[in-house]
Amino acid sequence: MGVAMKRWLSSFAPAPVGVNGREKLYGVLGALFGLFCTEWVGRHALGGANPWFIAPMGASAVLLFAAPASPLAQPWSIMAGNLVSALVGVFCAQMIPEPGVAAAAAAALAIGAMFSLRCLHPPGGAVALTAVLGGPSVASLGYGFALWPVGLNSLILLCIAVAFNGALRRNYPRRHADPAPGHHTRDAAPSARLGFSRADLDEALARRGELLDISKEDLEDIVLAAELRASLRRFGDVTCADIMSRDVVTVHEQDPLDYAIRLFDKHRLQALPVLDSAGRYAGMVAQGEVLARKSRLAAKTLDGAPAPDLLVADCMRSEVPFATPGLPVIELARPMSDSLHCVPVLDAARNLHGLVTQSDLVAALYQMAVSASSQSGAETGGPANGDGDGDGDGDGDGNHRASLRHGRGTSPGTGEDPRPHAKQRAA
Repeated sequence: MGVAMKRWLSSFAPAPVGVNGREKLYGVLGALFGLFCTEWVGRHALGGANPWFIAPMGASAVLLFAAPASPLAQPWSIMAGNLVSALVGVFCAQMIPEPGVAAAAAAALAIGAMFSLRCLHPPGGAVALTAVLGGPSVASLGYGFALWPVGLNSLILLCIAVAFNGALRRNYPRRHADPAPGHHTRDAAPSARLGFSRADLDEALARRGELLDISKEDLEDIVLAAELRASLRRFGDVTCADIMSRDVVTVHEQDPLDYAIRLFDKHRLQALPVLDSAGRYAGMVAQGEVLARKSRLAAKTLDGAPAPDLLVADCMRSEVPFATPGLPVIELARPMSDSLHCVPVLDAARNLHGLVTQSDLVAALYQMAVSASSQSGAETGGPANGDGDGDGDGDGDGNHRASLRHGRGTSPGTGEDPRPHAKQRAA
């Protein structure tokens, strides 16, 4: 009984808050600035109207400035949640003569309405209570209470939150990165066919069946970041500097586009790094885009007029993800499996050190898996030949399986290649 009681009492202890000091300061300053401005604007906009500022705005400020990533703090939640709660509160105040019953019914119905409209906002419960228990000044406003002060206060606070969080480069309103472009087929992304996928997360959340104060996208990002951290702990000693192709075929911005096409054919390449006049990295030019550009140009000059001479700079893309020499290879696994065919490796001065292609990455991941399998076999006394069954035939029909975990790289960073251009050909 003593152990059970201690465990039960420990559930009342405050949970650790994984927020750094900077975010705490942002929350404090944001609430101070937001509430001050909201009160000032409301007082001057509504003149002698009373009330011009309601207490639930303090609770909304906690969400908008201290927890802007929460689904409960998004624009639809605060605006629709507060407005519908105010309308429900006024309705209950007018229909139910007993204040206590009216207040309880208002809060309960407001929660139900917010669930139905997908705008759950905890301060909405306080707005509903204010509509019932706010006194004669609130009662005299009737349903106008939902427009002012509730609607006006909510709109002002939301506008300030958008401006404040945007100025500090906080992701508010919450926007999530677009998925990697696919091949317009029904197949899932390569990185989601064996490992963690959105369908796994959907099923786990459906089985849990309760509201979590975190968006599905943020939860997915956290899971993938944890997987990446585990992979770095296991394979983080292999960097881009260890696997990249160093003898890289390049072109310059002012080279004729036909010269780049000849290099594509000669070296069987799909992409070429582009250098500027100073020899620094400027971008990438892809074979597919070059051929498409030439085809469109030929179609426009069917009347016999000479086609203009195009330069590499005319088809170059400068905004291309890159890596650094010290970046762990495992961080490239997910982005390169889904969308990137090759990644340039640059230093801080944007000098090109090499190129990591999909063939480089596949070879590295295979060697890392074989090494992990061998080490596991040596530790357990099992087979150490890397194929999992000890017969050396590479069929892997034994009990041991090497698994590769997924990583998410935000800016996908050099080893000798004895065969010049061999790795780059698969770019």
